[in-house]
Amino acid sequence: MQKNLLSHKQSFYLTFANFAHCLLVLKALSFYLFQNQISHPYHAFTYPHMKRSKIAGIGYYVPERTVTNNELTGIMETTDEWIQERTGIQERHYGKKHLETTTSMGAIATRIACERAGIGLEEIDFIIFATLSPDYYFPGCGVLLQRELGITHREVGALDVRNQCSGFLYALSIADQFVKTGMYKNVLVVGSEMHSMGLDFSTRGRNVTVIFGDGAGAAVVQPTDDPQRGILTTKLHSNGTYAEKLAFINPGSHGGYHFKKLGEEVDFGYPPEDTYGEIFLTPKMKEEGLYYPNMEGQFVFKMAVQKFPEVIREALSEVGLTTADISMLIPHQANLRISQFVQKTLGLSDDQVWNNIQKYGNTTAASVPIALTEAWEAGKIKEGDLVCLAAFGSGFTWASALIRW
Repeated sequence: MQKNLLSHKQSFYLTFANFAHCLLVLKALSFYLFQNQISHPYHAFTYPHMKRSKIAGIGYYVPERTVTNNELTGIMETTDEWIQERTGIQERHYGKKHLETTTSMGAIATRIACERAGIGLEEIDFIIFATLSPDYYFPGCGVLLQRELGITHREVGALDVRNQCSGFLYALSIADQFVKTGMYKNVLVVGSEMHSMGLDFSTRGRNVTVIFGDGAGAAVVQPTDDPQRGILTTKLHSNGTYAEKLAFINPGSHGGYHFKKLGEEVDFGYPPEDTYGEIFLTPKMKEEGLYYPNMEGQFVFKMAVQKFPEVIREALSEVGLTTADISMLIPHQANLRISQFVQKTLGLSDDQVWNNIQKYGNTTAASVPIALTEAWEAGKIKEGDLVCLAAFGSGFTWASALIRW
């Protein structure tokens, strides 16, 4: 009896010792993987339980109507030479009033992307919609797109991203995480803008208005088992110190709060404090046109040419590559002068950078997917190429992504 009891005790302690040993091995393995994610050139792929993600299909749409610089000279004091010298833009596209919206354009781009990805609309698991020009203040365009595509009965999740120029890259990064963890198999990422419905078409607003155009781009993100293909890394950054340098401040619910904290005097025509509401949009805002986008161009330019190269190099460094390895850089089409400056800073050739702002203007969240799709359709992006996407904009927010096509 005593001998059996002793045998049971020995067995228990032996089992416990083996269990403890296993825990130590797992801990050591976890530490190794943690260290390896810093030193391994493809650390995102070192976790066996995580899938890789790829862009399986892309598409874009721009409205039929083309508006040249010369057309704008008829409604504001500007010239074609002035616009091209400062931005590189020659023309842009404007949507049809009452017939096209941010959502409807996104739907057209989506259908193209899904067809190229080889999936039906009903196979979409999740929607991520990036825009600064939504159809409604709320709800967001994600659910409106779901309805536009005729898939509301599936009740898939929809997420709206408000990161302006870097919105598509933030959305792509989110999709990447969802797919890698196995949560979703077909994530739809859309960037779409209908800027022309909310610009100041007068000489007062020319510095901003001449820059922007309408359009949409979409991508379907899926898992892949190919170790040589997919999204290698994404990098996301922000700094809200200079938020008002590039902003759509009114209408809004801020009531001048942020300007007071910054020690700046502003007059948006707010009523007395004991008045209910009447902060979102005041008569003064309407009378003086204080409800249009605001941009301090030179300040934004200086920040952009600094952050673009930084975030691109950061991504390359993480996966053990250099700028010489880039097959194609797709920068956010903010300003041709910015893209040219970044190209020179990184030592890239003309064949390594895709610019189309000359034809479309700045389409904010849509610019990267439009340019990416256009470059791919032109045969400039092939299987095995290293594609770098990068963006900088309002917030300030900036981001990059490296993709082995």
